[in-house]
Amino acid sequence: MSTTFSIEEPPRIIAALTRLYSVFLVIGFALVPAYLIAYLAFFQDPSLKFENHIFHEVAIAAATLEGLFVTYVTWRCYLSSGEPLLRWLTLGFLGFVLVYLPHGAFTGMAHHNIWLFLLYGPASRLVMSVLLLAGLLSYHRVPDPVDRRSKPLPWLLAIAAFVVIDVAVGVVANSPIAGDLWVRLSMEGGALVFSTLNVVALMLRRIRSPLMLIYGISITSFALASLAFILGKPWNHMWWLAHAIFAAGFFVLSYGVVQAFRTTQSFSAIYSQEELMARLAEAMARTESALQELQRTNHKLEHLASTDPLTGAANRREFIQQVEVEIARARRDGAPFSLLALDLDHFKLINDNYGHQVGDEVLQRFVQKCLDAIRPYDGVARVGGEEFMVLLPKAALEVARSIAERVRGAVATEELYTGTGRAVAVTVSVGISEFGRDGDTIDTLLRVADERLYRAKHSGRNRVVAA
Repeated sequence: MSTTFSIEEPPRIIAALTRLYSVFLVIGFALVPAYLIAYLAFFQDPSLKFENHIFHEVAIAAATLEGLFVTYVTWRCYLSSGEPLLRWLTLGFLGFVLVYLPHGAFTGMAHHNIWLFLLYGPASRLVMSVLLLAGLLSYHRVPDPVDRRSKPLPWLLAIAAFVVIDVAVGVVANSPIAGDLWVRLSMEGGALVFSTLNVVALMLRRIRSPLMLIYGISITSFALASLAFILGKPWNHMWWLAHAIFAAGFFVLSYGVVQAFRTTQSFSAIYSQEELMARLAEAMARTESALQELQRTNHKLEHLASTDPLTGAANRREFIQQVEVEIARARRDGAPFSLLALDLDHFKLINDNYGHQVGDEVLQRFVQKCLDAIRPYDGVARVGGEEFMVLLPKAALEVARSIAERVRGAVATEELYTGTGRAVAVTVSVGISEFGRDGDTIDTLLRVADERLYRAKHSGRNRVVAA
């Protein structure tokens, strides 16, 4: 028994409207930070500040620990799947943490050297946005070889590069050009540009997997965070909002990484709802086809297990089962039934004179003669070399005798023609037993039918013995 599931297709207009609605919801959610930025830009005094060094240091420390954890999880996913995107994501997270760390460490220097405190933030976001764009451009490329994934040298070189960036930012922060507006804007503006390019590339490539949707929302948050940093000033509410927006994007992206780690450990092997439904439909179709094929195979096996392969008649096992069913019915309803035991006369001579191939063809023609002579619901079985049995439901002895004579006459009066066109004369001897009259068990009925068959043989063959 198989179970099938069907999903009713919604009207096209409803499907289109719901798809459009879901797109607007995603866009609206991704742009929530933009509403907050606009609110602060137009309705808040930019001179209002919240300067709390301890809070900032604790927040940076928490962000660093969280960044290190996400970096490790992303790296583990990369080791498993080898996706280049995950390699660049790992480098992006790691670069952000290592370049961003001095931003918290130098919080206490904010009054002495504001640029040493301030420039590490945009530098870390610029590094991360560049690496994430490189990762997006590598999406769906061939996975890295296994032996390349865990080699320490590339990772050590990347860490060294991030340390060099830290030193370079420190040098710039202590140089005369640190106070020029273009220094901070070039880094923050670069992060904004690269994050925006990330979003544009994602849309142009039409990448719609669930995790890449999370990736797109996160990159949008990073771009808007850079915009808020450009509009804000140190310690004012826009500046703090920029931190919150970037943290939100980072958390959302880390959620995608964790989901990949807990499932396929791959960004590209997580499927959308449409893909899942399509794959489910394909799997169900394959399962249904396999079940149907299994049923056909089972029917074939049942047929092979119950059929004589040469003649197509039932075999002895199947015949015994049919007789058992008929005995149960006779005991329940009181209806009689009879058995015919048939044996081809002098069949050994046919094999000796004509060969076994002709003998096999004679057996096949004999079964067909029997089927033509008996009733449609009677059954023929081959129980030995040239020995056959016929089950006659609802047939008392006299009816059975009449059917047996019809079979004997059909075989004796017409020669059996083989495939080669050779005519072979054959006769058959028949013994009959009736349920109730001659016994009420299979063994008894078979024994009585065999005894009467032997009597027919000894009485000259080509005859029917019923009593």
